[in-house]
Amino acid sequence: MSDEISQAFTHPSERAKATAGDMPRDRISMTDHIREVEIGAFQAERGITQKIQFDVVVEVETRAEQAIDDVDRILSYDTIVEAIDIALQAERVNLLETLAARIADGILEHPLAARVFVRIGKLDRGPYTLGVEIVRTPPKGRRRLRLLAEAAPHPIVVFLSNAAIARPDLSALLDRLEEADAPVILCVDTPDLAHPLADHAMPQRRIALLAIEQGAWVLAARDPRCVVVESRTELDWAMKQGQISVWAPSKLVLDAVDGLDTSVTEPLALTRWLADAFEAQSLLIFGANDPAAFPADALPSRAEITRGA
Repeated sequence: MSDEISQAFTHPSERAKATAGDMPRDRISMTDHIREVEIGAFQAERGITQKIQFDVVVEVETRAEQAIDDVDRILSYDTIVEAIDIALQAERVNLLETLAARIADGILEHPLAARVFVRIGKLDRGPYTLGVEIVRTPPKGRRRLRLLAEAAPHPIVVFLSNAAIARPDLSALLDRLEEADAPVILCVDTPDLAHPLADHAMPQRRIALLAIEQGAWVLAARDPRCVVVESRTELDWAMKQGQISVWAPSKLVLDAVDGLDTSVTEPLALTRWLADAFEAQSLLIFGANDPAAFPADALPSRAEITRGA
């Protein structure tokens, strides 16, 4: 067996050592870290957890003797654990490759991280381990991604009932929202149409979420500025571009890992959850039976939009 093939099946620490070159770096590692995770692209993998093993090796820019026994001057093992925790808590993912890449990106936020090896394996899929291993280095001109996340824009989240969507002055409302100089995410009600009933809670939840998405497309047809989006990545991009987004909730809700009650499908409750998840600067409600809602025949002032309902 060639050295290259042999290295492909060794532990990440051995691969790091074998590919270190003439100037090997110090390495820290965490091995055999087992977590129970809901992950997988197949429907049979939803609603259950699987044992996942994480093995991570990080090459660092500094030498151990330069740390002078000061934990604040090294890349700590906590950095690895925190990167795994953040990746798992952000949202449910389908692919091990996606999870590994997010963990690696999180570790590489640390200025001392020079190269990271991440191996993840599913332990419950058979009498073997199904896994993926990746190697990543920092991007050129590395910037702290966490600081960028902290500077992310805080949107105005707007709930529109079916009556509000049908208003003849809808375009005027969108004009007023654009004047607030903040990203806008529009959330909609369930259309006043009968939809199928299922005998099981999980399919019924999907049906309810898809019904809301029908309302999102109805809204998008009313004004070309309204673009239907479903993923957090799309929403983040749209907010940075100043685009008006119409939220299709299925993906974010089904992938949520922050304790969202799986029985919640009521559109206004989901709107409040989204506003909290994105740290919205204000939440406006139009045409709903809510004490904080604007009247259906009113347009908010710019001050009201900024302040929120």
